Amino acid sequence: MANIVCRIVEVCVFRFVNDRPEYLMLKRSPDEKVYPNLWQFVSGSLEEGEKAVNAALRELKEETGLTPKRFWVVPHANTFYDPSYDVVNVSPLFAAQVEIGDEPGLSLEHCEYEWLSFGDARRRLVWPGQRLGLEVVEQYILGGEEAGVLTEIPM
Repeated sequence: MANIVCRIVEVCVFRFVNDRPEYLMLKRSPDEKVYPNLWQFVSGSLEEGEKAVNAALRELKEETGLTPKRFWVVPHANTFYDPSYDVVNVSPLFAAQVEIGDEPGLSLEHCEYEWLSFGDARRRLVWPGQRLGLEVVEQYILGGEEAGVLTEIPM
């Protein structure tokens, strides 16, 4: 029987340009063993005993060098089955707002980045759970819903 685990976090990074959100999409390097050349959010593994929120902030820093000015727990978790380990992964999603002039310094895990509109970012994402996560960020965090107020983590 498959176990349920939480070993991965994701961070949807955005900024505002002329009052319009742009989302940061990262392209995995072609030499990555898992999903080379795939466009994605910031993502990474939790370290032993690490809280998910701390892992999200660490991965954001490691993969992009960016520090958020605002940070949220997104009311959405991505789920996927990993047949090699027979586990269902539950991946919490976080949102990070950065300043307009901030540009990522990519780690070796990624080879490109782009700041994209909601529609273009949604088309770049391959997995349905990530697309849904982006929609939740757009609606609840950026759309001014009460959930966006309740889930912000003071920086």
